[in-house]
Amino acid sequence: MRPEPAPGRVLARPYAGFQGVRSATVRLVVTTIIFGVVILGTIVELLRRRRLREKYAVIWLFTGCLVIVLAVFPGGLNRVAGYVGVASGVSLVLFLAVVFLLIIAIHLSWEVSQLEEETRSISEEIALLRMDLERSLPDVPARHEKGHDDPTERSS
Repeated sequence: MRPEPAPGRVLARPYAGFQGVRSATVRLVVTTIIFGVVILGTIVELLRRRRLREKYAVIWLFTGCLVIVLAVFPGGLNRVAGYVGVASGVSLVLFLAVVFLLIIAIHLSWEVSQLEEETRSISEEIALLRMDLERSLPDVPARHEKGHDDPTERSS
């Protein structure tokens, strides 16, 4: 039984705000799909211009596809969260995003360390080759001495 309204008052419909919630959800789904497509388009363009290596592109293409799938099937995220034992899908996404970014950061730190070691090794090798060259050709002045291949001096 519905309660009777007080004199001069009208009872609101029980689910008057449901339409607003539905439109907000649709907007979120559409925005997420657009975001996923933008991610995919950006990665493909970076690959085309050779600004991103293929091994990194695979990770980001997978991420873009996952964003689109989660946007199309938003209820599936809550089901997966329930199977894993997490309270909500949003919590699961945030946790997985933090883990994902942590793994990316560790991997990139490892790559930087490898490149630093390689750069140091190449620098040492160049220094040794330069020293050997200077010993074998004592008449040739060193490059760093003034007057030899100095771009600031111009001969007339």
